[in-house]
Amino acid sequence: MFITEAFAQTAGAPSTGGADILMSILPFLLIFVVMYFLIIRPQRAQMKRRDELLKNIRRGDQVVTGGGIVGKVTKVVDDSELEVEIAEGIKIRVVRSGVSEVRVKGEPVKE
Repeated sequence: MFITEAFAQTAGAPSTGGADILMSILPFLLIFVVMYFLIIRPQRAQMKRRDELLKNIRRGDQVVTGGGIVGKVTKVVDDSELEVEIAEGIKIRVVRSGVSEVRVKGEPVKE
């Protein structure tokens, strides 16, 4: 009457601790592997393509900025800035990372 049920129960067969730990961690490992192949890996590939796209912008390319402005690159100022002509005679400076897409690739500059 004074002994609780937990103390009154007999101990079962000894179990292997390593197998129990592995079976409890296995679902988390599987979830991580699935997330890696479905989310992380494609996102890295997309970031790599975007970096390559931004690195290869040159004079004559038609670009769209993050704000939706469409223009033609007239001058590559340095590694981080471009000069874009958005209308005849109107030029703006755009940060390279602010370019969202390159629509038309320009021809290489003849030197």
